[in-house]
Amino acid sequence: MFSDESRFSLQSDSRRTLIWRAPGTRYPHQENTIERHRYGGAGWLVWEAIILGFRTDLHVQSVTMTGHIYRDIVELHVDLFRGAMGAEFLFMDDNARPHLANIVDECLQSEVITRMDWPAYSPDLNPIEHVWDMLGR
Repeated sequence: MFSDESRFSLQSDSRRTLIWRAPGTRYPHQENTIERHRYGGAGWLVWEAIILGFRTDLHVQSVTMTGHIYRDIVELHVDLFRGAMGAEFLFMDDNARPHLANIVDECLQSEVITRMDWPAYSPDLNPIEHVWDMLGR
Protein backbone atom coordinates (compact mmCIF):
# COMPACT_ATOMS: atom_id res chain seq x y z
CA MET A 1 0.00 0.00 0.00
CA PHE A 2 1.40 3.37 -1.03
CA SER A 3 0.55 6.51 0.94
CA ASP A 4 1.55 10.13 0.59
CA GLU A 5 0.42 13.65 1.32
CA SER A 6 0.79 16.80 -0.71
CA ARG A 7 0.21 20.49 -0.09
CA PHE A 8 -1.98 22.45 -2.46
CA SER A 9 -1.70 26.23 -2.40
CA LEU A 10 -4.78 28.41 -2.68
CA GLN A 11 -2.77 31.34 -4.01
CA SER A 12 -1.86 31.83 -7.63
CA ASP A 13 1.63 30.87 -8.73
CA SER A 14 3.84 33.87 -9.52
CA ARG A 15 5.83 31.60 -11.89
CA ARG A 16 9.07 33.03 -10.44
CA THR A 17 11.98 30.84 -9.43
CA LEU A 18 13.39 31.86 -6.07
CA ILE A 19 17.14 31.28 -5.77
CA TRP A 20 19.35 31.22 -2.68
CA ARG A 21 22.93 32.29 -3.27
CA ALA A 22 25.73 31.56 -0.83
CA PRO A 23 27.45 34.70 0.56
CA GLY A 24 30.47 35.70 -1.52
CA THR A 25 29.32 33.79 -4.62
CA ARG A 26 27.99 35.15 -7.87
CA TYR A 27 24.81 34.36 -9.70
CA PRO A 28 24.51 32.96 -12.58
CA HIS A 29 26.99 30.19 -11.82
CA GLN A 30 24.79 27.09 -11.57
CA GLU A 31 26.98 25.43 -8.95
CA ASN A 32 26.45 28.40 -6.59
CA THR A 33 22.67 28.29 -6.54
CA ILE A 34 20.12 26.16 -4.72
CA GLU A 35 16.52 26.51 -5.84
CA ARG A 36 14.01 27.10 -3.03
CA HIS A 37 10.26 26.65 -3.27
CA ARG A 38 8.02 28.74 -1.08
CA TYR A 39 4.46 27.71 -0.42
CA GLY A 40 3.32 30.70 1.57
CA GLY A 41 -0.24 31.60 2.29
CA ALA A 42 -3.36 29.52 2.63
CA GLY A 43 -3.39 25.94 1.46
CA TRP A 44 -4.63 22.42 2.10
CA LEU A 45 -2.77 19.26 2.94
CA VAL A 46 -4.22 16.16 1.27
CA TRP A 47 -3.37 12.56 2.27
CA GLU A 48 -4.25 9.50 0.21
CA ALA A 49 -3.34 5.81 0.10
CA ILE A 50 -3.66 3.45 -2.84
CA ILE A 51 -3.65 -0.33 -2.94
CA LEU A 52 -4.01 -2.69 -5.89
CA GLY A 53 -7.35 -1.72 -7.45
CA PHE A 54 -8.43 0.27 -4.38
CA ARG A 55 -7.89 3.64 -2.71
CA THR A 56 -8.78 5.38 0.52
CA ASP A 57 -10.86 8.51 0.69
CA LEU A 58 -8.87 11.74 0.54
CA HIS A 59 -8.01 13.08 3.97
CA VAL A 60 -7.99 16.89 3.72
CA GLN A 61 -6.75 19.24 6.42
CA SER A 62 -5.79 22.89 6.67
CA VAL A 63 -3.02 22.35 9.24
CA THR A 64 0.55 21.11 8.99
CA MET A 65 1.06 17.35 9.26
CA THR A 66 2.41 16.27 12.65
CA GLY A 67 3.25 12.86 14.07
CA HIS A 68 0.02 12.88 16.12
CA ILE A 69 -2.14 13.75 13.12
CA TYR A 70 -0.40 11.19 10.93
CA ARG A 71 -0.85 8.46 13.57
CA ASP A 72 -4.56 9.32 13.79
CA ILE A 73 -4.91 9.05 9.99
CA VAL A 74 -3.17 5.66 9.92
CA GLU A 75 -5.30 4.38 12.83
CA LEU A 76 -8.45 5.59 11.07
CA HIS A 77 -7.61 3.55 7.96
CA VAL A 78 -6.10 0.36 9.46
CA ASP A 79 -9.32 -1.66 9.16
CA LEU A 80 -9.76 -0.44 5.60
CA PHE A 81 -6.19 -1.53 4.73
CA ARG A 82 -6.76 -4.98 6.22
CA GLY A 83 -10.11 -5.34 4.45
CA ALA A 84 -8.49 -4.60 1.10
CA MET A 85 -5.27 -6.59 1.50
CA GLY A 86 -5.84 -9.14 4.26
CA ALA A 87 -4.04 -9.53 7.57
CA GLU A 88 -0.57 -8.82 6.20
CA PHE A 89 0.44 -6.03 3.87
CA LEU A 90 3.44 -3.79 3.28
CA PHE A 91 2.94 -0.11 4.15
CA MET A 92 4.92 2.56 2.29
CA ASP A 93 5.32 6.17 3.35
CA ASP A 94 8.09 8.55 2.35
CA ASN A 95 10.06 9.05 5.58
CA ALA A 96 8.82 12.60 6.09
CA ARG A 97 9.56 13.79 9.61
CA PRO A 98 5.98 13.25 10.93
CA HIS A 99 6.02 9.69 9.54
CA LEU A 100 9.09 8.82 11.62
CA ALA A 101 7.68 10.00 14.94
CA ASN A 102 7.86 7.46 17.77
CA ILE A 103 4.07 7.49 18.19
CA VAL A 104 3.68 6.46 14.54
CA ASP A 105 6.21 3.63 14.92
CA GLU A 106 4.40 2.46 18.07
CA CYS A 107 1.06 2.54 16.24
CA LEU A 108 2.40 0.48 13.32
CA GLN A 109 4.01 -2.03 15.69
CA SER A 110 0.85 -2.40 17.78
CA GLU A 111 -1.19 -3.02 14.62
CA VAL A 112 1.50 -5.41 13.27
CA ILE A 113 1.97 -3.36 10.10
CA THR A 114 5.27 -3.77 8.26
CA ARG A 115 6.73 -0.54 6.92
CA MET A 116 8.66 -0.67 3.64
CA ASP A 117 12.21 0.72 3.74
CA TRP A 118 12.16 3.82 1.57
CA PRO A 119 15.06 6.28 1.33
CA ALA A 120 14.24 9.90 2.11
CA TYR A 121 14.12 12.20 -0.92
CA SER A 122 14.19 9.19 -3.24
CA PRO A 123 13.05 9.57 -6.84
CA ASP A 124 9.31 9.64 -7.28
CA LEU A 125 8.86 5.90 -7.51
CA ASN A 126 5.66 6.12 -5.47
CA PRO A 127 2.79 5.83 -7.99
CA ILE A 128 0.62 8.17 -5.94
CA GLU A 129 2.95 11.05 -6.93
CA HIS A 130 1.37 10.91 -10.39
CA VAL A 131 -2.04 11.60 -8.81
CA TRP A 132 -0.70 14.79 -7.21
CA ASP A 133 0.79 15.89 -10.54
CA MET A 134 -2.56 15.41 -12.27
CA LEU A 135 -4.27 17.47 -9.56
CA GLY A 136 -1.91 20.38 -10.19
CA ARG A 137 0.30 20.30 -7.12
